Amino acid sequence: MNTGIVKFFNDSKGFGFIKDNQSNTEYFVHVSGLVDEVYENDEVTFDLKEGKKGLNAVNVKRA
Repeated sequence: MNTGIVKFFNDSKGFGFIKDNQSNTEYFVHVSGLVDEVYENDEVTFDLKEGKKGLNAVNVKRA
């Protein structure tokens, strides 16, 4: 399980980006990958899953 910060999330469009604490890599997250509701600057835990355009954050929960 990875940890990171929600860098950006657009509720109306249903997607955003999470910055990984370890690698500083930003991962795309879709609303379908959320367990908890998230807001910008929330600390979260997440898993990574291969998507159409690379790795996506899934099973995203507030830490």
